[in-house]
Amino acid sequence: MTDLNFDLLIEAEDLVPFLAHPQLRIVDLSRRSVHEQLHIPGAVHLAPKLLVRQEEYASGLLPETTQLQQLIEFLQISPEHHVVAYDDEGGAWAGRLIWNLHCLGFENTSLINGGIHAWLAAELPTSSQATTLEPVANLLPVETNLQYQVHYDELLELVQNNQTQIWDCRTEDEYTGLRLAARRGGHIPGALHFEWSTALNRQNHLKLHPLERTQQRLEHLGFNLNEPVVVYCQSHHRSGLAYILGRLLGWNIRAYDGAWSEWGNRLDSPIITGELPS
Repeated sequence: MTDLNFDLLIEAEDLVPFLAHPQLRIVDLSRRSVHEQLHIPGAVHLAPKLLVRQEEYASGLLPETTQLQQLIEFLQISPEHHVVAYDDEGGAWAGRLIWNLHCLGFENTSLINGGIHAWLAAELPTSSQATTLEPVANLLPVETNLQYQVHYDELLELVQNNQTQIWDCRTEDEYTGLRLAARRGGHIPGALHFEWSTALNRQNHLKLHPLERTQQRLEHLGFNLNEPVVVYCQSHHRSGLAYILGRLLGWNIRAYDGAWSEWGNRLDSPIITGELPS
């Protein structure tokens, strides 16, 4: 086990004393142009496209074993490492990386609250030097653990039997069907709407609002945090942060990585339009 006892959510300042720690792997999912200009010292840049697999309908699926193996080899992660992820958008892509790793049973993971924006606001050191990773001897084995993922067929059955809560974290226009991002617009029957970015404080460097506030807002909408929930967006990018929020709130949360790109592009899936869940 790693001796880096970080929580799932850490503040930028928490990381500074450990920047040279041999078991720390800092992963930057910001735009490449941002990374090349400045990044946290020692951070390696990861293109978000390496986190997803595309099929006929769905654009954000969990990659197959071979692609996951390439991800682990690129990041040079061993079971003893601790991965700290950040981005320049409030945590969605960073959260998606963490979800991918959780699907491999690897939970030594942390998200930097506010990402690079919070890092810069705290006037912490940055670098523009490319990071070269030393090879590690015992790479993390690629063995998928699907407790955080739900597939279309299972979700359809849950929806038809009214057996799960569903969190749609897209924009309101996507939820109602006003904005089309697939063949069909609307939302999954029974899904409640809480946009992912609502949890971010744009006046505080894209850090999360206090979790108590987010929990109260979710409960006000009708969510029960003592019951399981499935979260989705368009391609399990924005729901990367929603997944992290769920974990921080102690929620039994899974992500539908087929997301609306699959559900809305299929012609046989049940769909609701308008402001009401069903």
